[in-house]
Formats: sequence, structure tokens, C-alpha cells
Amino acid sequence: MRDLSWNYTQFSQFNESDTLLLVSGVHFGTHTASGEIAVFNLKEGFVLQCRVLNKPYDIFGTWYTDHYLLSGRLFFLGHMISCSAIWLNKAWQESESEKEPIVKPMFKFFNINASSVRTILVANCEQPSSSGNSVPVVPDPCSSQDDDDTDEDSADLDSPLDPREKLLIFTTGTLTYAPHQVGFKRIEPFPFANPEEPPTLLQRIAQREEERRYPPDPYGQYFDDIDHLVDLHGHIIGMGLSPDHRFLYVNSRPWPKGYVIEEPLAPPPIAQEIDIHVIDLTTMKEVGKLFRSHRAYTPNDECFFIFLDVSDQYVASGAEDKKGYLWDRHYSACLATLPHSDVVNAVAFNPKDPQMLVTASDDFSLKVWRSRAKVRELQLPPGDYHMEQAEPSKFFDRAGPSGSSKGCDTA
Repeated sequence: MRDLSWNYTQFSQFNESDTLLLVSGVHFGTHTASGEIAVFNLKEGFVLQCRVLNKPYDIFGTWYTDHYLLSGRLFFLGHMISCSAIWLNKAWQESESEKEPIVKPMFKFFNINASSVRTILVANCEQPSSSGNSVPVVPDPCSSQDDDDTDEDSADLDSPLDPREKLLIFTTGTLTYAPHQVGFKRIEPFPFANPEEPPTLLQRIAQREEERRYPPDPYGQYFDDIDHLVDLHGHIIGMGLSPDHRFLYVNSRPWPKGYVIEEPLAPPPIAQEIDIHVIDLTTMKEVGKLFRSHRAYTPNDECFFIFLDVSDQYVASGAEDKKGYLWDRHYSACLATLPHSDVVNAVAFNPKDPQMLVTASDDFSLKVWRSRAKVRELQLPPGDYHMEQAEPSKFFDRAGPSGSSKGCDTA
């Protein structure tokens, strides 16, 4: 990616049909906060399909539908105040007509105390069937059902991009620049290109009369409200959704209890232990916390992103103590540690086979881990040494490129 003047890549995500790959990276420069998103077509030999500006780089970007993605822009308004804008982008450059829209502004959020919107995610929500036209205030249970694949090129611009309601999820903060809150914004189905119909004379007169009676909020008329905030009282370093989009799992390094923040640019010290908080997206309340077993050591200003992933039965996360970790989702028990020789930044389950897990580390290696049952099924050679054990019982092996494997004693 150095051909695109990137310093490094930091995030990647496949679309729902596994035909496009979103890759997010950071531009060259010691003090740059600017990033970029590149979209590659997997069906046409990994061809670069489009590039999208992304600032700050730790917004990362995410897929909204199979052919549209979200990016961010940051605009400074004054001392420690700014605006975070979320944009919807087509995943290809429109070449047939210069009048064909390819970007659409979504939201503008007002930031205070040097904070900003970061780490955006989109959860798909199941649309309830009701005879009325009212929309519930509380998000409904989310569904993992697949999109009906449609050809976006031939779709009517007046029809919704996706019939499902969605939740925009992101990290932010109100007390300091360090992200310590999870924000939620509900997105109702909408078309990509809204028809331009100016208001009638009577509508303009009525609008002026309304503004005279009730002067608009100077901020509210320019910015969007966040529907809900969950404060985790710690530095958030990673988030992941359950496969059914019902629960949100958040990696956070907690602050000292009762700590009072007096200076926004001097956030509290953060713990070495990493907590995984679990938020139910139907109630917007925290419903549990996994045990502290993975650790991190960097201070606030050098804090690593530690990505986690969730399957139907398990939760996995990286850590700065040179290990990946595996937990049981329902019993919060640590099942296994997955060793590397440097920081483990990210983990990912195979969405088609949760008995397969990949870990990525600063030791320049990717390791593929499989369950013992899968190793026997694939008739891989037995391992000659074991992973660090958590509790007795056999679960994960590592199968590397050479065919060697590591075993794991787990609960």
C-alpha cells in the first residue's frame, strides 16, 4: 500500500457477499491524523475499485450495505471543539455520468474537549411488523439474516438502500479526548439520492413563523443528536458485534474509580488489565463483563488498538502480553491463550467455521488455530508442543503453513 502513500494499514473488512474488501490505512507523516479507505474487487483479481478520504484515521470505516461504505471527516471549529461528519460512499467511481451521485452526507456530530467520533460500526436491525406507522424509540432485536443481493447499478435511486433499520455505533467522549463512551444513532431506511423538491411558498411562510415563535437551537440546527451514550469509564480500544448483531462487545482499559477529570488533555491513567464489556443493543444497557485475563501496558498517548471478534459460542481478543485469548461467551470462562512473540493486535473467527481462528501479531506472523475436532477431521499431523493452558480439556490446535500444530489445554 506504499504506492498509495500509506504509512501502514490498520483495518480490513469484507462486505456481506465477500466480493469486496475494505482496507483502511494511515498516510505518511509523523504527526498526521489523515487516513484513507481503499476498496478492492475480489472477483476481478484484487483490482483497486475506489479510494475514500478518512479523517481521523481511527474512524476506520465500515460497510453500510454490500456496495456502500461509511467514512468520516473531522473539521476543527475552535479550541478543543470540532465536528465529526459521517459520509456514505459508493464502492466504485461513477464513470458513465458526472451527474450521478457517489457520496452522501449522513450525520454531523458536535465534539467537545478535543474528542471526536472513532471506530464506527453498523448493526443491522430487524424491522418489526406492525400496522401503525410509528417507529419504536428503543432499537429492536437485531438480525443476522443476509441481504437479498441486488444490483446497485440498476436499483431505483428513490428506493431504500436497505429495507432494514440500522444502528450506527461509534466511540467518543465528553470529558476528555480519550474515547470512553459508546454512541448510538438509529438509521431508518432511506434512498441514496433524495429527490430535490423545494418547499412551497406556504411551507416557507409557516417555517418562518415557527422559527419566530421557537428560535432554533444554535447547535441543534447544524448538528445531529446522539440517540444514546454508554459511558464505560475507561479507554476504549476495540469493539465487535455478535453474529446476530444483538450484543456489542467492547475492549476497555478502566480508569481509577472515582477519578475526577479536571483537564481534558490529561486523561486518567489507565489500567493494565483489559475489560470486555457486553452491551445489549435492544435495551442499550450493559449486561455483563468478561473476566480480566488479557493485559496491555502502553500509556494513554501510545495506546494500542486491540481488536476482538465474536462467534456464536466464543469471544476472542488480542492483547499486549504477546497472547491471544479465547473465552466462552455464555460462562465468561477463559478457555485458551494463543501465544505469539509480540503484541497480538487482532483476531478473527472464520464466519463459516467458528472452529477456526486467526491471530495477527507485531511479530509479523498470522497464525491459524483450529479445534482439536477439526484437526482430526482434516487429518492434520499431531502437534509436538502445547499452547499455554488455561484449564484441563482439549480444544484448539495451531496449524501453520508447514503443517505443524500446537495443542491447547482448555476448560
